[in-house]
Amino acid sequence: MAEEGLLLVSPSRASSSSLLSEISKASTKPFVLAFIVGSCGAFAFGCIIGYSAPTQSGIMQDLNLSIADYSLFGSILTVGLILGALICGKLTDLVGRVYTIWITNILFVIGWFAIAFAKDVWLLDLGRLLQGISIGISAYLGPVYITEIAPRNLRGAASSLAQLSAGVGISVFYALGTVVAWRNLAILGSIPSLMVMPLLFFIPESPRWLAKVGRETEVKAVLLSLRGATSDVSDEAAEILDYTEHVRQQQDIDGSGFFKLFQRKYAFSLTIGVVLIALPQLGGLNGYSFYTGSIFISTGVSSHFGFISTSVVQMFGGILGTVLVDVSGRRTLLLVSQAGMFLGCLATAISFFLKENHCWETGTPILSLISVMVYFGSYGSGMGTIPWIIASEIYPVDVKGAAGTMCNLVSSISSLLVAYSFSFLLQWSSTGTFLIFATVIGLGFVFIATLVPETKGKSLEEIQSLFTDPPPDDSTIF
Repeated sequence: MAEEGLLLVSPSRASSSSLLSEISKASTKPFVLAFIVGSCGAFAFGCIIGYSAPTQSGIMQDLNLSIADYSLFGSILTVGLILGALICGKLTDLVGRVYTIWITNILFVIGWFAIAFAKDVWLLDLGRLLQGISIGISAYLGPVYITEIAPRNLRGAASSLAQLSAGVGISVFYALGTVVAWRNLAILGSIPSLMVMPLLFFIPESPRWLAKVGRETEVKAVLLSLRGATSDVSDEAAEILDYTEHVRQQQDIDGSGFFKLFQRKYAFSLTIGVVLIALPQLGGLNGYSFYTGSIFISTGVSSHFGFISTSVVQMFGGILGTVLVDVSGRRTLLLVSQAGMFLGCLATAISFFLKENHCWETGTPILSLISVMVYFGSYGSGMGTIPWIIASEIYPVDVKGAAGTMCNLVSSISSLLVAYSFSFLLQWSSTGTFLIFATVIGLGFVFIATLVPETKGKSLEEIQSLFTDPPPDDSTIF
């Protein structure tokens, strides 16, 4: 997770309003409230990511912190992410989606207040750790909950728009951090979660989770509240219940537990989910995000102009991806996104090569700026949101918790590896660093083109059957 660098900008107000209007027309008040809750969770996440950069000098001065102290404050968020990833699957399966949303928002609030009232570094770090745990849980929980309650024709757009709310939070806190003191900014950070909590009394539990835990009689009632009292939900309810019963029978045969995820019949879906989640990180996302300013300065670009330009481009990339995800499909957008990120990464490598060899010195800054704009614009259009959407679609309810834990762990660890190693790689070779990232992205394009099927327009049960129909030998991978 990047805490500095490029602002992840949200869709424009007009585009967001259009999608919200479509969601409102196609769904009922409980679904719209649930969508708002999911979006506010992503917004709260963005606020946390955007908090540390503009508040660094104020926190260090007021609490007399060293660089090492503040570095721990920033990095302990990643520790919390890993801890949250370890428990997210079991927690959401055990207590349900809505109660887990309660837990994450309580942790958000406690974390913000611990930071706001910190007199010593230990309370500051504790607050940040609690926030990391909450993010680690909600990063998978949010997409899962929205995909499990959304109509199939709006599932991709609703999930994308909710995920893009994180960009709003980052942008808002970067802006507020320049004029609001760090303690007051932490108080403001708690407001989204405090506003969400009353709404949690009015949003429904996931019908898929209800079916999983044996509360079949509630499934149709929840679907009617989500789709409208006059809607015919018989087929949808029957499909959910029939598939859940099929999964339950398989569970009686295969057993349960975390390691069930590693059975051969889940190998395909596990590979798809893990690789898609890891690709943006291993393709240099954190390197770009942490060191965007350094890239611009090293190649002679004004960092202020660079940030504004790339933010605008990413905004339009995010808008385009959100609008098209249920039109062109997930797979097409992933391919376009990967191709754009590859070209951006390759152009960045070329700009560093030209700079180091003193070639085309007048054009190098322009090439560098364009390369970063292409990279982030392409990332925003597909790879920023779709991997999590697909990961929330492809796993059956019996392994969804374990899969969520695995995907979150892969995301956190790959993010940490790239963030830690990036500066060392740059010292070795700036050009070589971005060629490595371009190679990873190119391999990711081949992976998506050859192995990732389209999930647009299918029910969750159809998707999960597509991915997990067992082969003749249903032994474990290991």
